[in-house]
Amino acid sequence: MRPLRTAYSTIQAYDTDECVGIRPTGEARHDHLGIDGWAAPREKARRSSPCRMAHLVVARSTSIQRAARAQPEDPMYRPSYRRHTTHDSAPSPRASWPQVIVLANRGPFTTELQANGSIRVRRAAGGLVTALVPLVQKSSVTWVACGASDSPSAGEGSGLDVRGATGAHRLRYVCLPDDEHRGYYYGFANQGLWPLCHALHVQPVFRSGDFHAYRRANIRFAAAVADEATCASPLLLVQDYHFALAPSELRRRLPLSTIVTFWHVPWPPALVLESCPWAKELLDGLLGSDIAGFQTSQDCENFLDSVERLVGADISRTDGTATYRGQTTRVRAYPVGVEWDNDVVRTTPPAPVCAESVRGDLGLPSDVKLGVGIDRLDYTKGITEKFLAIERLLEDHREFRGRFTFVQVAEPSRECLPEYQLAREQIIATAERVNARFGAGANVPIVLQLSHYEPAEVYRLYRAADVCYVGSLRDGMNLVAKEFVLARHDERGVLVLSEFAGASEQLQAALLIDPYSVDASALARALTMPDVEQSKRMRIMRATVARFDATWWAERLLADSWSLRWSQPSPDRHARAEAQVSA
Repeated sequence: MRPLRTAYSTIQAYDTDECVGIRPTGEARHDHLGIDGWAAPREKARRSSPCRMAHLVVARSTSIQRAARAQPEDPMYRPSYRRHTTHDSAPSPRASWPQVIVLANRGPFTTELQANGSIRVRRAAGGLVTALVPLVQKSSVTWVACGASDSPSAGEGSGLDVRGATGAHRLRYVCLPDDEHRGYYYGFANQGLWPLCHALHVQPVFRSGDFHAYRRANIRFAAAVADEATCASPLLLVQDYHFALAPSELRRRLPLSTIVTFWHVPWPPALVLESCPWAKELLDGLLGSDIAGFQTSQDCENFLDSVERLVGADISRTDGTATYRGQTTRVRAYPVGVEWDNDVVRTTPPAPVCAESVRGDLGLPSDVKLGVGIDRLDYTKGITEKFLAIERLLEDHREFRGRFTFVQVAEPSRECLPEYQLAREQIIATAERVNARFGAGANVPIVLQLSHYEPAEVYRLYRAADVCYVGSLRDGMNLVAKEFVLARHDERGVLVLSEFAGASEQLQAALLIDPYSVDASALARALTMPDVEQSKRMRIMRATVARFDATWWAERLLADSWSLRWSQPSPDRHARAEAQVSA
């Protein structure tokens, strides 16, 4: 079997004694089911799914990863195999780039029209923006994003420029025609690529009209980036599945630029990807990048398999590269982190104060255990499965009836899509059924909040909770898990974390679960865990989250980009530019 730990992983040190985030000896994998016990129920439960093959491929790849992690004597774990990874000692290149341009679907700021006609700018929410905040704060950045036609910052044509709150950044909104935006965003991106990448029970929908809108939008955004370029060789940071075609278009327009594409969601196995009618076009677009970044080493493995199998790229697993039509793309894993020292954490009251406040708001006595879940309302987040695990807990452990309350925040999103409407109906129905079985008047086991919570309120819940439950069926990273660890400066609370979330590769001291298995053992264990064990686990996870935070993520991207730029002799760069222009 081919080793999974190869040069493109930036997090190999997590399984060595050199890393402060090492899993304690003796606690290696007792929170997991075995490979056979995990894969067989998954196959049986999904036998009638139209995406059954996708489930089996993902199950097999994840099982292999778990087996590899359980073999500490594997030579791929040794330091000599890290020669192509990123390192903490890399030089910081903050002031070296003449210009940095970020291309993302969402902007770093939201805009609000004031009564006096001025535009108020606020920082936007979301994992992508959270990850990029340190980069925006420490560099002079131009950010190109999609703007709504009714936004106060939107103008004629491609939109209106907006200055960031500090005055050091530039925001360019690109407004798409309504039909193009529907096809690009709701159609191909979120009914096609989103379910394809997560490889769950929702069948991807691929319509030619949606793909044509997606391609037109990518060309439009690339043109806006090129228009914003003030030099011949900027650093271009392309973000996520909305812009798979943009890198090759940017390479054509700005041949001397350094292009780094980061894919925030999982990258599917090649067998799953090829079910997309335009898989080759997607790969052709992404291979215009100098660096293709992913959340995990398995995503890198899947990407290299895809480009080799579907477009015949020349790949090197030793170097972690793919060469296609004269362009070499470095494939690396950069696990996204959270902003460690942020204003919200500093201003959130201590855990005892938050616990008393939240229990008071809910009308709960002090001896009631409190669990929290913070998710977008999305079928990938496993909210229904989470409620089923709570139901099983109350069935098997009568002592928690009336003594455990779970607060689930589920912010609605993409509500116009039928898949999300169905997910909402299922979540509400399951919560109501569990509450009807085990609730007594106003005292119910599940408190479902279908609304947006501001960061200050979310961190208050984190600090009040005895347990945070992240049950993603599939997730690129999931920053909620890391935010909970960040919030718990008291080193208390237990993180129950899906093994199918990318964060599980780093947060091995969490209680790792298979969210498809309706099993309450992990939740029961979390609610009865001694303080000493809670502290031990939380201390390990906090050290990892602190070391590999959002600043580390942004600086690794910049350092690797800078190293790559100057590893190419100037004549070679100009020759590449001339080849692109002639093509």
